[in-house]
Amino acid sequence: MAGRRAARRFLEQAIGTTKGTPVEVATDKAAAYPAMVEELLPGAWHRTDRYANNHIEADHGCLKARLRPIGGLKQNRSARIVIAGDAFVQNVRREHYELRSRRRSPGAWWSRSTSSPW
Repeated sequence: MAGRRAARRFLEQAIGTTKGTPVEVATDKAAAYPAMVEELLPGAWHRTDRYANNHIEADHGCLKARLRPIGGLKQNRSARIVIAGDAFVQNVRREHYELRSRRRSPGAWWSRSTSSPW
């Protein structure tokens, strides 16, 4: 019974955080998950494959590796800031944002920076 309540609470929190209805849910093989996934997300595909979560876990592996030498983050506020910054950097690297310069061309910047003001 406690496992079902915990599974329900976990899934409701996850659904509320994402603000959307997932089409795929990856969990471990705990007995409480199948019933709760079917009840809360009737159309979702429930994956219990052994390595179904690997791409998600590997996504924050670099962050974990950087934080391990300093013993992790001690406060929730610093964790939120560091995690948000890391997510932003990852999204920029994956080109999820279109970053354009206000300058007209790279050559225009080079000519202005190398010209003498005198």
